[in-house]
Amino acid sequence: MNEPNTNRKISGEEGDTGSGLAAGSDLILVLNSGSSSLKFGVFARQGGSEETLFSGGASDIGESSASLKIRSADRKVDITEQTGMGSQGDALREIARVLRQYVRQMPVAVGHRIVHGGPHLREHQRMTPEVLKQLEDATHFAPLHIPQSLELVRQAGQTFAGVPQFACFDTAFHRTLPARAFTLPVPRRYRDEGVIRYGFHGLSYESLVSALGDALPSRAVFAHLGSGSSVCAVRDGRSIDTSMGFTPTGGVPMGTRSGDLDPGVVLFLMRSASLDADALEKMLNHECGVLALAGQSADMQKLLERRDAGDQDAALAIDVFCTDVRKQIGAYGALMGGVDLLVFTGGIGEHSDVVRDAITEGLQCFGLQASGDAHANIKVIPAAEERQIALHCRALLAQSGSHR
Repeated sequence: MNEPNTNRKISGEEGDTGSGLAAGSDLILVLNSGSSSLKFGVFARQGGSEETLFSGGASDIGESSASLKIRSADRKVDITEQTGMGSQGDALREIARVLRQYVRQMPVAVGHRIVHGGPHLREHQRMTPEVLKQLEDATHFAPLHIPQSLELVRQAGQTFAGVPQFACFDTAFHRTLPARAFTLPVPRRYRDEGVIRYGFHGLSYESLVSALGDALPSRAVFAHLGSGSSVCAVRDGRSIDTSMGFTPTGGVPMGTRSGDLDPGVVLFLMRSASLDADALEKMLNHECGVLALAGQSADMQKLLERRDAGDQDAALAIDVFCTDVRKQIGAYGALMGGVDLLVFTGGIGEHSDVVRDAITEGLQCFGLQASGDAHANIKVIPAAEERQIALHCRALLAQSGSHR
């Protein structure tokens, strides 16, 4: 591994947790894997909730620009490193190396966000050899995600030997989908093999349910908008429909993912362009969506700037994205007979008021009013996937008696 080119801004001493939490607190390390990134959080139980001790992550893994950022909750530790990381395993080793300087204890558990576990892994649970085998067998359900998750689990097992690991599935929140929502109109033999609607972003949606608590009304719509985007209908705290389907490629158009397409488009491309399954998978996940409409970039802030400068392609891409999300929210309003609360989360959902305004334009017919209104029922709540995973790990530790 290349020696890190480090730019560090640090105060405090090694071994100082930097957050005022008691030494000896039972810590949980949470790992949230992306296609070229690895986010993490270190959590300690305090006052009945999971409090962040450290957070950060590695970005641009596999690129010369790969970097690692780690920050303590009170900013006494603030580290940025430019360092060679060719894989998720490399990134985890770098994270563990830095954390050892400031947290002189092993975590009591390591929790993983797993995007897709296939048809048989739909509940948050401890990683065992049997679970790992099932995850390996489910690789064809999410070939872009599961192999990375498996690599990370194995590396964590080596880095934190003897520490129990837990799998938290993005599909678990959507186990409550009724048959009319999860059943896809394909022959039964394929449905029996697991070709159904799974839904994703479940840990994000769970975190919104937790954050709202008793303030969550009966009929809510959650919109997680970022490089990956989905919308979810939530009735009495339970998922009853969601825009993503069999894979995270479906639903509304996303940064580089197509969202829902007429199946005839895929057949046409197979025949006219002689694209095989691998080429189609690459195109649908990395060359479509907002990027395909706008060209150059799928970054929403840059697209807004281009639109304001008169770029018609950028304007079209934003319009298509916002319209599709609005249509999905409207559909769920019709499904539930109204919407008592609309929540935006995710990078775009949390930070772009322009996009939120464009999406909600016309939704007043459902009684939805923006935050400046006295009867506001449109909220912005940051996603807290890592904290949600820590909560699950803590509960699973208690249930299994693994707590040390």
